Amino acid sequence: MPRPLIGVTLDAEKPGGYSKFPWYALRQNYLDAIDAAGGLPVALPHEPDRVGDYLERIDALVVTGGAFDVDPSYYGGGPVHATVVTKDRRTAFEFAVTKGALEQDKPVLGICGGQQLLHVVLGGRLIQHIPDAVAEALAHEQPNPRNEPGHIVKVAKGTRLREIVGADELSVNSAHHQAAADEPAGVVVNAVAPDGVIEGIEAPRYRFCIGVQWHPEFLISDGDARLFQAFLGATAAR
Repeated sequence: MPRPLIGVTLDAEKPGGYSKFPWYALRQNYLDAIDAAGGLPVALPHEPDRVGDYLERIDALVVTGGAFDVDPSYYGGGPVHATVVTKDRRTAFEFAVTKGALEQDKPVLGICGGQQLLHVVLGGRLIQHIPDAVAEALAHEQPNPRNEPGHIVKVAKGTRLREIVGADELSVNSAHHQAAADEPAGVVVNAVAPDGVIEGIEAPRYRFCIGVQWHPEFLISDGDARLFQAFLGATAAR
């Protein structure tokens, strides 16, 4: 059997650093984790007009994170918080390709900022800046390295995530200042931090639709590896 082709979204950077010209970026371990779970990852440039072409070819989609935010206009979030940084072309592409993948019932895994984007596509709203909205919030932008845990999350019983990871609690890494703000119709919160911040969502009506606020591509727990394995396994399930 050929390996399923997994589309992976990219980050975009302005000139400077790696190149004097605009450039795409993607941390290697996203692709390594997909490969280890049995997939064939392929990077997706930000071409909104090519969404249909990409969806004809890929079997599943991973929406990655990045140091930017979904524009609040996508979810009726009101005035833009001073900390918010947007990347308009990336968000336009990711919104369209994620919406299209769900419409075709292709497996979707959202990671960190990708979870937030997925939540918005599913009709949810976001907290624009956790420290201003959550009293005594944890350090969700953890000071220690990202390949180490920053806090725990409680995994909700009866959810698909709980079935996949086989644990009521996971140690996770954390690198975000925003989070899902609600639980709209059709969306189930499947993981929560000790301070109440939503750390994971899923939409049971789809073949596989899960978003996690942490970075499982670092594989800091068995649950992280199982999540990628379940995602890849869903590409064969009809």
